[in-house]
Amino acid sequence: MVTEGCERSLRSLSPESTEELGEQLGRALVAGSLVALVGDLGSGKTTLVRGLARGLEVEDLVHSPTFTRMRELPGRLTLYHFDAWRAGSETLFEEGMEFLAGAGVAVVEWADRVERWLPRPRLEIRLQHAAAAERTLTLRVLPAEPARGPAGRELEQALRRAMGALRAP
Repeated sequence: MVTEGCERSLRSLSPESTEELGEQLGRALVAGSLVALVGDLGSGKTTLVRGLARGLEVEDLVHSPTFTRMRELPGRLTLYHFDAWRAGSETLFEEGMEFLAGAGVAVVEWADRVERWLPRPRLEIRLQHAAAAERTLTLRVLPAEPARGPAGRELEQALRRAMGALRAP
């Protein structure tokens, strides 16, 4: 069991390993999950989302939604793939996004740019360059806000289980 305030780090040795971690995560996530991705350009955010989509049984191709800001991809659970890279993206989140707490799974690339608008609980994944093809992924669950009540705590526990279920490829 993952405890309060716990972080978990995993090493990915290749883009394929990063996709595999994403696929494992996609299989473990539940409806209402929010995954916030943080990392430099080329750190593997979209690669991780490709695997996550596979784990959610999404058949559409996954690519960065930079020019659309959000893509809705149907699967076992609908994947709402956001990109907060562009200036002005915060207005999308300021207006309140029902997708961020809905029946699907929301993933936000460049989440640090819109962090103050992202609800909790959420799973934050920081991707960092470790070597040419290697990445370090640091995962942590940010706890539920008290206003979310029992449903928020249940989702928080589900996110913790999903994080704990990951095995390094």
